Amino acid sequence: MTVDQWSTEPIYRQIAAILRAKIESGEYAPGDKLPSEPRLQQEHGFARDTIRHAIKLLREENLVVTLPGRGTFVRPRSQ
Repeated sequence: MTVDQWSTEPIYRQIAAILRAKIESGEYAPGDKLPSEPRLQQEHGFARDTIRHAIKLLREENLVVTLPGRGTFVRPRSQ
């Protein structure tokens, strides 16, 4: 999956969809740490605020949890 900057879908939602797909496929397993914000910026080529907005969306969906000073981790799957 790649970001389509010409899409009507906001960039942050596209990045969130890419990360969500990696979580759902198991590429990022429960308990795994997501790449850092600078790493995600580098991978996708967008500003820090865009990356933060994407991660915030995943937090709101209860897919990840951010621990201050430690990073963002995939939540365990609900039974």
